[in-house]
Amino acid sequence: MNRLTENKIVLVTQKTRLEELIYRYNNESQAKFYIEHRGGDFQDYINEHNTYKAAVSEAAAFLESYGRLQVIDRELVPNFIFGERDTVVAVGRDGLVANVLKYLDIQSLIGVNPDPKRWDGVLLPFSAKDLKLVVPEAVENKRPINSISIAKAQLNDGQFLYGVNDLFIGQRTHVSARYEISLNDKHEPQSSSGIIVSTGLGSTGWLKSILAGARGISSFFGGFDSINLPQSFDRSSDCLYFTVREPYPSTSTGADIVFGKFDNKSPLTITSYMPEGGVIFSDGVEEDYLVFNSGSTAKICLAEKQGRLVV
Repeated sequence: MNRLTENKIVLVTQKTRLEELIYRYNNESQAKFYIEHRGGDFQDYINEHNTYKAAVSEAAAFLESYGRLQVIDRELVPNFIFGERDTVVAVGRDGLVANVLKYLDIQSLIGVNPDPKRWDGVLLPFSAKDLKLVVPEAVENKRPINSISIAKAQLNDGQFLYGVNDLFIGQRTHVSARYEISLNDKHEPQSSSGIIVSTGLGSTGWLKSILAGARGISSFFGGFDSINLPQSFDRSSDCLYFTVREPYPSTSTGADIVFGKFDNKSPLTITSYMPEGGVIFSDGVEEDYLVFNSGSTAKICLAEKQGRLVV
């Protein structure tokens, strides 16, 4: 094959809802019965699947003719070794881009929206057709790059985990978590539903929903209804925000350090008081986590690296 470059291109895909249903119910007929029995539109699953597969096929056809192509499913990304000169293309939803970025170092990532009528594609500026123009420019470093700030949880035993959107620190089952939180020389033992740490990129996700709830409660009691983050808290922000979910004040736990901004000069420190079930996971992927039980201390800060998103 006469390729235009010998650089490796990694195409990351994800399972469609239809594929996940078939895996769960063994075949398409049983999956269809399950959805339609509950009043769902099974044809919508088929349409979404066909549209996605068409986009993947179009992307793969060009990428294979352009360079050395390797296709992997998102489930393999945590254990996949990316080469320094690899160009990575992700075809899927916005969450796929976030999940892939945290496993890259200096590699650039191109996000492809397979179905613009279905997905907003905040992190997916391109279609499969655009790859013929975008990929060659990206390989030759002629394409603009957005820097994406990444959060990092570092345990006292050396283990660490990155988060592109957010980190969750708490109990695996989301029941009450016990820990001590420390920030700027202030310390407080707490019992809560966990702590959310958000990056600028993730501020439109989990953190946004928490602030919306706080805004609604405050408004109900006649308080402020304009709880908003500064515009400077964006994708490349040099700080992180944290919020404590449902802190419970008692004789042994407090609820004063429940929201704030921090950076690498004054990182957030959390010490686990949980005998079992304590975890830290990122970007909503609960299967990829750090065990965070008693004896573990986590330092939360900005990562030493940034994501590189092609725009």
